[in-house]
Amino acid sequence: MGVPLRQQIAVGTYLMKQKIKGVKKYPLVLMLEPLFRCNLECSGCGKIAYPDDTLNKRLSVEECLQAVDECGAPMVSIPGGEPLIHKEMPEIVAGIVKRKKFIYLCTNALLLKKKINDYTPSPYLSFSVHLDGNQARHDASVCQDGVFDIAVDAIKMALDKGFRVTINCTLFQGESSQEVAEFLDYATKLGVEGITIAPGFSYEHAPDQESFMSSQSAKELFRGIFAIGKSKKWKLNHSSLYLDYLAGNQNYDCTPWGNPTRNVFGWQKPCYLLADEGYVDSFQEMMESTPWDQYGAGKHPKCEGCMAHCGYEATAVSDTLAHPLKALSVALRGPKTEGGMVEAPSYRGSSLADIPVTVEVSSS
Repeated sequence: MGVPLRQQIAVGTYLMKQKIKGVKKYPLVLMLEPLFRCNLECSGCGKIAYPDDTLNKRLSVEECLQAVDECGAPMVSIPGGEPLIHKEMPEIVAGIVKRKKFIYLCTNALLLKKKINDYTPSPYLSFSVHLDGNQARHDASVCQDGVFDIAVDAIKMALDKGFRVTINCTLFQGESSQEVAEFLDYATKLGVEGITIAPGFSYEHAPDQESFMSSQSAKELFRGIFAIGKSKKWKLNHSSLYLDYLAGNQNYDCTPWGNPTRNVFGWQKPCYLLADEGYVDSFQEMMESTPWDQYGAGKHPKCEGCMAHCGYEATAVSDTLAHPLKALSVALRGPKTEGGMVEAPSYRGSSLADIPVTVEVSSS
């Protein structure tokens, strides 16, 4: 796992405290989205479809730090939009670092060279650079040529300046195991701390819905990747059991409270991928009012095929705490890449098309 020992100890201590206190639902990573505006228009992103009045909204420094304090999670992921566009982002980051929370500042890196001196290297700050594969694959994913090369140059510069740097990679339809393995080899040679990798989920409002893969396709792809990776030294930023889940060897329920989202609309129910389930004003209200048991693969039509880390990494971490020897075994031997897969849950209720919609018509 590509996570420094200091962070492993801090997060592990937090998890043990929750277990000792008997807390059943607790946040692991706060997803803080202080803006939706971006300097790219990726076809797989649901944010670019919002109108300008929404794209121009920003969370203030005070709102961001209040969210961090409300939530209490030991880690904070800051995606967007593009966070480096936010003029107060250096102050937001400094405030979170002061609280000794581990930050993953997600960026496409187009502005990183320009903005890098606004930040100070810290064990609590990591730039998480978005790269969806090799040059051709990534530039096609972000719908703009040349972005891959800019991002790689920015990664090298940030590493030279002493910053923690990770890569965030989302996989889409049409990728081969060999292609992904070659990218992981390349990313490892760059010297980044670790790589987050997960299948893309059919994000609501994303313009291109055809590029997302089914859960079965994702499992087959990851089995192929992990088979190649048995002789590699990739640093994947995931628990061993989440990787085993991606390979079809674990059957997990979604635990979206492990990755709660605060954005320009409020606290989002139940996760950042489902945009139309409602928002509330406080973290506590979100935890208490969200019907958590109604979400996840096999439970809700919008969740079918989802294997996203925002819903299932926290489940895998809980399983690790409950069954440490199982997790250690998978960590040592790697995920199983042959034989049968566990049966995935399947939603058997009404489809989205069958959900009734009430339309009120004025009598005037």
